[in-house]
Amino acid sequence: MAKCDACGRDENLPYQCRRCGETFCGEHRLPENHGCPGLNEWNDPAGVFESDFDASVNTKGGRSKGVLDRLTSTGGPLGYFRGNVSYLVLGLMWITFGLQVFVFPFVLGFGPRTEVWQAVFVLRPNHIEYVWTWFTSMFAHGGFTHIAFNSIALYFFGPVVERYLDTKRFTALFLVAGILAGLAQVGTTLVTTGPFGPGVVGASGAIMGVLGVLTVLNPNLKVYLYFIIPMPLWVLTFGFAAFSIVAGFGAANGVGALGGNVAHFAHLVGLLVGLAYGGRVKGKVGVPQSLQFGGGGGGAGPGRGRF
Repeated sequence: MAKCDACGRDENLPYQCRRCGETFCGEHRLPENHGCPGLNEWNDPAGVFESDFDASVNTKGGRSKGVLDRLTSTGGPLGYFRGNVSYLVLGLMWITFGLQVFVFPFVLGFGPRTEVWQAVFVLRPNHIEYVWTWFTSMFAHGGFTHIAFNSIALYFFGPVVERYLDTKRFTALFLVAGILAGLAQVGTTLVTTGPFGPGVVGASGAIMGVLGVLTVLNPNLKVYLYFIIPMPLWVLTFGFAAFSIVAGFGAANGVGALGGNVAHFAHLVGLLVGLAYGGRVKGKVGVPQSLQFGGGGGGAGPGRGRF
């Protein structure tokens, strides 16, 4: 037996929506009956069926869908990644970590202290012009603990935000928040320490952008810090922001503007990007009432999640 995600009623024969992945009773099983965010991605304006018979119906100037739309549409070669970019990013993080830890040092002979390794994976204040590191540094991490915590946060919060924003907007949010966060961090380092200060790696800034959007959409969503301590999402978000401000600007332990080995300024910038974008889309997308993972009636109840 499972609970309907729309009305909360127990259902012996639940239906799972192929667009949003949630579970519904017979009354709410149709996408238009539960306000499915996937309707925004359909090519059919009535939300009845998808067809490429006349792809110009919903495009400006009668133009057909772009290459990306065709590749990621239902039945397209990359159709799986529509709605699953959170998991794609998660996979890329671990692939990059494998390249950092095993392939480059042991196969190619370039360890973390070499210029080649640094030039591939680290966004550095003395080489901001290495544009590829704006992206690669988001997927690279400073150690197992670093990537583990970021993976947990992305796994729990990423799919929820992607479901309500849609895949394109989620991807744009993740990349923009991550890039701006990284550039802000190395820019601060450049001003306070100089061009040979430490670089930055990690998806924390991008993930804080995701968390910021979710905080705006549902600030009272209950989460569990360390899987134990319950609190509203806004308390977790702004508590973390307050800690980053204190640690990042030197009020704690005299660590200075860079906040020691933690990119606090990147966290703050990523969060601000997320909060700003959340304010922009609030009222235009569905608001998550729960964080539920897996099928059926398992997972947390309404308004609950785990972190």
